[in-house]
Parts: sequence; structure tokens; C-alpha cells
Amino acid sequence: MERKVRVRFAPSPTGPLHIGGVRTALYNYLFAKKHGGDFLLRVEDTDQTRYVKGAEDYILEALKWCGITPDEGVGVGGEYGPYRQSERKEAGIYKKYVDQLVESGNAYYAFDTSEELDQMRENLKAAGVAAPQYNANSRNSMKNSLTLSAEEVQKRLDAGEPHVVRVKIPRNEEIKFQDLIRGWVVVHSANLDDKVLFKSDGMPTYHMANVVDDYMMKITHVIRGEEWLPSGPLHVLLYRFLGWEDVMPEFAHLPLILKPDGHGKLSKRDGDRLGFPVFPIEWKAPDGEISSGYREAGYFSEAHINMLAFLGWNPGTPQEIFSLEGLTEAFTLERVGKSGAKFDPDKTKWFNEQYLRAKTNEELAQLVKPLVEEKGYTYSNDDFLASVCDLMKERATFVQDLLNDNYLFVAPTAYDEKTLRKKWKENTPSIINELRLILEGISDFNSTNIETEFKAFLERNELGFGAVLPGFRLLVTGAGMGPSMFDICSLLGKEETLARIDSGLNKVGQLKEALQNG
Repeated sequence: MERKVRVRFAPSPTGPLHIGGVRTALYNYLFAKKHGGDFLLRVEDTDQTRYVKGAEDYILEALKWCGITPDEGVGVGGEYGPYRQSERKEAGIYKKYVDQLVESGNAYYAFDTSEELDQMRENLKAAGVAAPQYNANSRNSMKNSLTLSAEEVQKRLDAGEPHVVRVKIPRNEEIKFQDLIRGWVVVHSANLDDKVLFKSDGMPTYHMANVVDDYMMKITHVIRGEEWLPSGPLHVLLYRFLGWEDVMPEFAHLPLILKPDGHGKLSKRDGDRLGFPVFPIEWKAPDGEISSGYREAGYFSEAHINMLAFLGWNPGTPQEIFSLEGLTEAFTLERVGKSGAKFDPDKTKWFNEQYLRAKTNEELAQLVKPLVEEKGYTYSNDDFLASVCDLMKERATFVQDLLNDNYLFVAPTAYDEKTLRKKWKENTPSIINELRLILEGISDFNSTNIETEFKAFLERNELGFGAVLPGFRLLVTGAGMGPSMFDICSLLGKEETLARIDSGLNKVGQLKEALQNG
């Protein structure tokens, strides 16, 4: 009988959630939803030495902002809990399976001290071993239950002597499994070491807890980052040793997210150096250090998710804009690539621009309203804000960019010097005064009528746009370029437009004179 698809995202609370982790969560979520399955959130906090206060809450908030909602797990609950590995350890879940591995001869107790382990590595290095490790060759010279008598082992255990439990990797065997992205993965056991499964503090290592939890939570597919690929053979062995081969999940190892130049994995330092976030939301470390996030930078969560989906996957069509529902419908692991995906900050901004422009002017007005009020700008009503958004959104990447040109709210107090030097001629004031009379005579002061009268004025006086428009724009906005002047004037209204022309003619004349004398 075919099993119901169940996948999990299992981060460690050791710091903020990198966008690579968010992408892993996203792909798991999309796969589960595509196949009518469940998406679980499990917190793997077995390494207590690396635990960072606040990291778990950060992970939950980040996933919530991204719209990646678990069906089961931490913060949600479910019948396969607890979903924090530290709580599962307290319930004695892992010890039973560790004992089973020892009893079956697939794991063993090791009593070696850290000094003895260091000495072992030094000895192997001196013997010319390139990668010294605790393995099938070196374990026979160490202090463990393979070299000590049963009585000695029991004596040490009864005395509470610090020890770990290590997996016993078989000699001279090829371990293979099929990866849904990479095809067959084959590793010789000589290249594996006897990893610790159970630590001296009574906590399972990632490898042991991971396999046991996936089995007990009925996980059918393990979709995780490429960095876990070397662990795949060990996990396959553990399923075999524990007698769970029939329910072993299928594996899919995702490609790395690379630096923009393609050389190496994208890191926090790359974001700091190149000026873009690598975390979904802002992270405040316990020591007070703050790392920027996409949410605080002004990105829409939908744009962020859309961008991440394309870092390693493509739909096989030219379409690039997908809602979360659309991604769910289109997503397949078959279209996830094997090679790393280069992060493109400019493309990330492009995605946000598309989502911004797709929003209605009324939606944008509600988003921009708090920013307008924060700046202390006055405005007549929400319709005015909607018109501002309509005028500015083709030039904006973020909502805050809609207010980059504040001349729609306040009259200019400074004037673009480059335009003043190059475009403000001796006859410009007289031309603008004539244009002013035309504008004053327009009864229905809308963009269509303003444009019609403006063009007729140019034609009558045999003037080009370049002789009139730059000076006109300079007086009304203070800027050298921007959206349609006809739309700007219509939005400002006749009274404000004429007042700015009158005020600006005097100020610009004085500035021009100062520039010439200076």
C-alpha cells in the first residue's frame, strides 16, 4: 500500500535561519502539498553546546512570514510528538534504539578520552594517513567494547565512566542509495568513519536522532541540503541495522545556493559585503549584533518565496511569477538541478518590483500610508495616496520607494543643479510665463487637457519639448526627471502647480545667477 507523503523541515536552533534553510523548508512544503501530504517542523536541538537563545522563536516567526505553514510539529502539535529532540531524549526514545544497535553488534561503547583521540590522530598522521579517523582500521587499537573484555566494559559502565556509542561501519562494502535529484549514490565503507551515535552527556547525535525521528514520524521523503549528502550512507546503514529498510524514506539532496560570482556557498558575510540580506527577517543576536532581513528591507514575502523557488528549480516554461499555490502546482523534484544556483541580488529586486506593480493602487496606498504619516506629510484623502502610488510604482522596487520623490507632498526647496546649468536658458522664464497663462486657463485641470494644451503651445510657438519641459519640471518638482509632468500637475491641482511656478521662477533665477557668478 502506498504511504501518505510526509516530509519534515528540521532546523537546529543555533542562530538565524539562512535563506538556504528557507528554501529547503519551501521545497519540502511544496512537495508535501503537491502530493496531498503533511509538512512537519521538527527542531533538532541535540547539540546543546551550540544552542542560541531566541533562535527557535526566530525560526517560527520567519516561516510564518514566508507563508510556509507546518501541518504538524513545533508550535502546532500532532500525534507524533514531542517535536523537539531534547524533549524526546528526556522521554528515553533514543536510548532504546542505541541499546538495540549495541546488542546486535552494529554499534559499540567507546571510552577513549579526548587526549587519546588526539594521540590516535597524530599517530595516523605520522604513519602517512591523509585523513586520520576512528574507523574499521583504527578502532582495534582504541579503548572500546571491541577491544575490552565484556567484564571490563560492564565494570566501566557500572562506574559511570564517560563514554560514547559509535556505529560499527562494516568493512569492504559498497553502500548505495538512489537520490531523487542525483541518481545513484555509491560510497565505499572504507571512506566512512565510526560516527558517534550517542554522546557522553546522554544526548543522541544528529545522525541517530535524525534517523529514529524520521522512522517514528513516518517520514517518507527526506529533502535536505547538499551538505548532508555525505551523511546519506550512514543513515542508510542505520535503517538497515535497525531493521527499517522497508520504510526507509527516499532522499533528495538540494544544490547549494552560491555567491553571486558562483564561487562558494552564499554566507552572511557575502550579504554584509555586497549589501543584501541573507536572512528572511531581521535577527538580533544575544550579543546585540543585528543582521538584516528581507522583511525589514521592504521585500514582500511572496516575492521572497518566488525568488527562492527559482534558486535551484525551474518550471520548464518561461513563466517566472508564481503564487505559493502556483508553485505548489508546478513544483517537481525532477526539475531541481544538481549544480549550485547563483544568487542574483538584482533578480531578487526584480521579483519584488513585479509583485509591487501587480498590487492595486488602493492596496499600495494602505501600505504607504504609515510611511507618509511617519514623515508628517499632509494629504487630502486615500484617493490621493492611490494616485501617488499609480504615478510612482513603475519606478519603485519597494513600498518605501513610492515616497522617494517627496514633491508630490511638499513644494521643492532645492532644484536639480545639473538641469539648471544645462537646460535653464535666458529665454526660459518668458516661455514658462506664457505657459503659465495657458495652464491657468484650463477649466478642467486633468492630465489629458494639460497635455493637449501643452503640445498646442509648443506647436504655436515652434518649440521642442526640450526647450520647455525640463524647466517646467524643475519649477514644479525641483527634479530633473520623473513621471509624466501632465500626471504630476493633474495630481497637484491647478492652484498648487501655478503657485510652484510663481515661487520657483524667483528662486531658480537667483540660483542660476549665483551659479554663473560662482
